[in-house]
Amino acid sequence: MESTGREAEPIATGIWPTAKQSVLDLFKWEQRVEIRNEYGEVRTEWQRPKPLKNPISLMMQLTGQNWLFFLCGFAAWTADAFDFHALSIQTVKFSAYYKTSNTNITTAITLTLLLRSVGAAIFGLLGDKYGRKWPMVVNMIVLGLLQICTIYAATFQQFLAVRSLFGLFMGGVYGNAIAMALENAPVDARGLMSGILQQGYSFGYVCAACANLGVGGSTESWKITFWIAAGLSIAVGLIRIAFPESQQFRDRKAAGHKSASGAVFWKESKAMLASQWKLCVYAIILMTWFNFYSHTSQDSYTTFMRTQKGLDNHDASIASILMKTGACVGGTIIGYFSQWFGRRRAMVCAALMSALLIPAWIMPTTMGGLSASGFMMQFFVQGAWGVIPIHLNELSPPAFRSSFPGLTYQLGNMISSPSAQIVNALAEGLPIRLRGKEVSSYGPVMGIATAIIALGIAFTVAVGPEKRGSHFEHHVIGQSTDFENVKQVDVEKGSVSDMKEVK
Repeated sequence: MESTGREAEPIATGIWPTAKQSVLDLFKWEQRVEIRNEYGEVRTEWQRPKPLKNPISLMMQLTGQNWLFFLCGFAAWTADAFDFHALSIQTVKFSAYYKTSNTNITTAITLTLLLRSVGAAIFGLLGDKYGRKWPMVVNMIVLGLLQICTIYAATFQQFLAVRSLFGLFMGGVYGNAIAMALENAPVDARGLMSGILQQGYSFGYVCAACANLGVGGSTESWKITFWIAAGLSIAVGLIRIAFPESQQFRDRKAAGHKSASGAVFWKESKAMLASQWKLCVYAIILMTWFNFYSHTSQDSYTTFMRTQKGLDNHDASIASILMKTGACVGGTIIGYFSQWFGRRRAMVCAALMSALLIPAWIMPTTMGGLSASGFMMQFFVQGAWGVIPIHLNELSPPAFRSSFPGLTYQLGNMISSPSAQIVNALAEGLPIRLRGKEVSSYGPVMGIATAIIALGIAFTVAVGPEKRGSHFEHHVIGQSTDFENVKQVDVEKGSVSDMKEVK
């Protein structure tokens, strides 16, 4: 961001004034920011975004160590997504294996999503207190072992129990992965790298769909996919052992400081919650919308193509792969674009475009038509998602960049956890007649739900804050921060030295 030198009205306080100001600012190209100097004096000014840089030149700003952290975070997020989607894209196989309905199988998805918030709280706080490395190592290795346990679950009840425990450890991955990957990336490159990083989720889906395609459509072939998932997760955990801790935690250790004591840790956590609880609630609402957005538009899409459109396992898998390829492309492009266009404007536009595409998304009847419309739909769904990692990191209280994004993301996941179950239950309970026979109404149910969610996202993002370009990379718990002043410090777009902390 570049200073214009023009003063702006102070940032509003209170829910309604803040929402009104945010909506009006959405239509102004320049961004309203607060600047705090070394004397504690605060002023508000308009700043303009810097022109977009060549993405290759942005990537070249990352050092070799930055790339190690980023690629490891991307690999962890990809493995996490592969583990999750190994179940969701094989719902029909699990239904036949355990001799139960698709809706009952999606109960496992609900349980996984419910318990992810618990894992996010535990491993996110551990990541902020002790560092990113070892919580991630434990997460990834245990996830791999639980995938193996799923393979040997003999009954449906055992299967549900293992998937519940799986959700606990799966929840801890996101916060530490995105914090480690983005916290030391250059400010100008964060939009692009956020878009690429978030697509680890879509890439994991593509890998799971390719595995499903490769193993064939037989009932027990899902076990091979789960063996692949287990190996991938354990490999990422073992590779992470070889990498050093994140820079700010190594700096703290080099300076002779240990991790924050339990008393200091909880004191700062309570102070953050007391002063930033409105921001926490807003982020949870935002992530609830976003998790409904992705799960409603993707988890049942393969089932939709097989049951309502009549595609076989091979064609449905290919269409799913192409659909999530669109997600990878869209997330990267729109995440990169948000660095110049604005985080909120990028998300609002992507959400509205996805709503407009819904008829073209559910009406085709051929594999080609479903692949093309699915590609474009997920281009905008995951395009909006591509902004989320850096947006949450910028909104986060600086020393809580693992726990805040991870916990708000997973709490949103928990609230939206019944999404796949709801879609399946409504689709199976409200059949429609096609080609002379009754079929589950996945298309209409997914279309109506996605339209409501997309509009909800556009509204929520429009009334919310934006802290594009904020400097947060040097903060760790134990460097006591005056949380009454976090609002000013977080949104500052000047140099790190301008920030005022209370030691």
